[in-house]
Amino acid sequence: MAASRLRKLRLRDSLLIIAAPIKRPYIWDLGPNVSAIRYCLSNGVRVYLLEWIAPTLPGGHIGLDECVSAISECVATITTEPKAAKPFLIGHSLGGTLAAAFSAYEPRAIRGLLLLGAPLCFPPGTNRFRDALVSMIPPDLSETDIIPGSLLSHASAFVSPDTFVWSRLIDAAMSIADLRALDVHARVERWALDEAPLPGKLIHQIAEWLYRENRFCRGTLTVLGRTIGPSCLDLPTLAVVNTADEVAPLASFESLLEALPTKDVSLIKYSGEIGVALQHLGILVGREAYQRIWPSIIAWLAAHR
Repeated sequence: MAASRLRKLRLRDSLLIIAAPIKRPYIWDLGPNVSAIRYCLSNGVRVYLLEWIAPTLPGGHIGLDECVSAISECVATITTEPKAAKPFLIGHSLGGTLAAAFSAYEPRAIRGLLLLGAPLCFPPGTNRFRDALVSMIPPDLSETDIIPGSLLSHASAFVSPDTFVWSRLIDAAMSIADLRALDVHARVERWALDEAPLPGKLIHQIAEWLYRENRFCRGTLTVLGRTIGPSCLDLPTLAVVNTADEVAPLASFESLLEALPTKDVSLIKYSGEIGVALQHLGILVGREAYQRIWPSIIAWLAAHR
C-alpha cells in the first residue's frame, strides 16, 4: 500500500480545469461519488480550477480576449511553482471552447488539451441546436449589459426543448427505481438552478463569432491580435464526445479533429446514461462515465507525461 501511494505521488501531473462561464464550477465536484476533481486527485493528478467571477456592474467588457488572457495568467502561475511542469488543460462545454481558444493561441504553453463535450465547430445545417440558437439570438446583442443566467437557461429550453426540458423529465422518471441515479439527478437539477450572470460582451462574441460565423473552425477568429483556428492546435489532444448530446454533437468534433495538424489526436465516444438529468453533463456526473471514460482519461494523461 505504501509503495502504491508513493508511486501516485510521483505521478503528479498538473491539470488546469477551465470551468464553463455559464454555470457554477462545482459541477466538477458535485458529490463525494460524483466528482471529476476527486477522481483526478485520487489518481495522483494535481488539480487547479479557473472559476469565472460573475460580473456585478455593467460595462465590464469581458470577452474572449480577456478570457484567453486570464487562462494565460493561470498557466504562467502554475509553471512558476517549485518543481512544476507545464500543465494539461481540460474544459467541458464552453469551458472547453475557451480552453481550445487559449491552446490555439499558446500551444507551447501546455502539455496537452482535453475537450469534454466542447462545442467548437458550427457549420450551418449540421446541428439543430446551433441553427435554432443562431436564428433566435439578435445580432445586435448589447456588449455592455449583464446577461442574467436565467435568460440563457430559458433561451436554451426554447431553442431545444427536447434537450433541456423533455429529456430531463424522462431521465427523472427512469431514475426513480435507482436511488443513486435519482440522487445524482436531483443534485444536477439543483446545480442547474444556481444561475450565474454573464457579461454581454462574452455572450455576444460566443453567439456571433463562434455560433453564427463559425470563425474558430474557419480559422478566422482573432484573439489578442492573433488569428487562430484548428491549424494552430499543434499539441496532443483528447476529445470526449457524448453521442447522445445535441449541444456538442459528434459531427462538430469530427470536423475539428480532421483539421488538426498534430497526429497525436484521440477521440473517446460515450453513449450517455440515465441519472444525469442532462446528457450534456453526463461525462462529469455519470456513474458509467467514471467506470469507463475517466480511467481512459487518466491513462491518456499518463501516456503523455
